[in-house]
Amino acid sequence: MRDFSNDHSALALNTATLGHNIDGHGAGWSPERVIDACAERGYGGIVFWRREIGSRAAEIGERVRAAGMQVVGLCRTPYLTGRDAGSDDEVRASIDMAAGLGAPVLTIVTGGTQPDSKGILDSQKRLADRVARIAGYAAERGVALALEPLNPMFGGNRTCIFTVADALAVCDAVGAENLGVAVDVYHVWWDRTLAASLRQAQGRILGYHLCDWLENTRDMLLDRGMMGDGVADLRAIRAAVEGAGYAGPCEVEIFSGQDWWRRDPAEVLPARTRPDECLVP
Repeated sequence: MRDFSNDHSALALNTATLGHNIDGHGAGWSPERVIDACAERGYGGIVFWRREIGSRAAEIGERVRAAGMQVVGLCRTPYLTGRDAGSDDEVRASIDMAAGLGAPVLTIVTGGTQPDSKGILDSQKRLADRVARIAGYAAERGVALALEPLNPMFGGNRTCIFTVADALAVCDAVGAENLGVAVDVYHVWWDRTLAASLRQAQGRILGYHLCDWLENTRDMLLDRGMMGDGVADLRAIRAAVEGAGYAGPCEVEIFSGQDWWRRDPAEVLPARTRPDECLVP
């Protein structure tokens, strides 16, 4: 495994760590202030959310690169399945935004189960059909699509894929070269089949999201732990991810409405430098 204990350039900040993904949370820093703070602290990249970008994708992307970092990705497409699914035009607009930023990866959180279905198989088929419709356009724009499985507690309204194996099955059904998987510790740490699934994901992991699962989680969506504060086996998960060929940025993504989002970002940003098992081999 790579050793990040002294060199943090392989770490990227997902701006959700500052509460920028949900209205009414966080300090509300501008993209420019986030960029400057990350560059000062040695991050190698940033992942933004669409709500921060608006019509300024090219400008913000250039600002990141001028600061010596990379735009690692963009969160996320509109939902593709379920009651709140976006239109094809809305999904293509998110791809255009990623391309404008110069983001190589656009994350897909799938959306929930289809209103007229039971179980998940019909929704996963619908998901594969929709991904197949947009994958070619994304490839033309130079954007890869990363399917992110979510913890099963989000089944129904947020996702219809729960494991890396689920995501790989959709990838296999679509067969697009620019389609892969995003592995988020919060969502997959519990899965006893994870190591085996990651071995099957060789060359198809497009993102790795760092956080921790707190022993006494108070809010299923907005109470993630900083790395080392919870019960996930971070060293083992990263070893499996890198063993599957992933050598890209490790993305710090902490949804924390009751803790980290209430702190000064100047306190939050250096937290990733604490000596813990996610940084050292």
